[in-house]
Amino acid sequence: MRKPTLVMLVAGLFAALLLVHVATGPYRTLAAIHAAVANDDARSLARHVDFPAVRASLKVQLRDRLARRYGAAANEGTLGLLAMGAAGFAVDGAVEVMVTPIGLAALMQGRAMWRDASGAFVAPRAAAPSGAAPVPGNALAEAERRFESASRFTATFPDEEGRPIVLVLSRQGLDWRLTDIRLPPGA
Repeated sequence: MRKPTLVMLVAGLFAALLLVHVATGPYRTLAAIHAAVANDDARSLARHVDFPAVRASLKVQLRDRLARRYGAAANEGTLGLLAMGAAGFAVDGAVEVMVTPIGLAALMQGRAMWRDASGAFVAPRAAAPSGAAPVPGNALAEAERRFESASRFTATFPDEEGRPIVLVLSRQGLDWRLTDIRLPPGA
């Protein structure tokens, strides 16, 4: 049996460090997002979010909800189709405005602005009693975290009504970024 050479030891150490770096990446990314939200640091938050991917995902989810809720009415005539088209453009515009570093910080702090599509922004909630939804700013700290695959990680936390919001982080090379926000069903 041959003794391991220095090159093999260094290669093994490098591989182990690389594995640890990738495996702890989503936790470090969530901590960085949490810190950016807590410090109102939009620039730092932007480094950890793939905004085009998040916008695209939210547009699909919201358009799907719109179609499920009002799709039957849209099939009743031309006016219904025009209304659905206009509503779809409104959804796209709202997502473009809200999916910014400031808008995501508001969501993660527990502000209800995402729930109100009419444009009426709601102030942050007061401290929640024991067993209730998390206090603003603590949603990520108390999120349930898990790997879905080697390159997909989720953090789930309740909205102000206790329904689950899921943040999806995806591995991009050796780094992790927020790429999707799964809204609660029926929100």
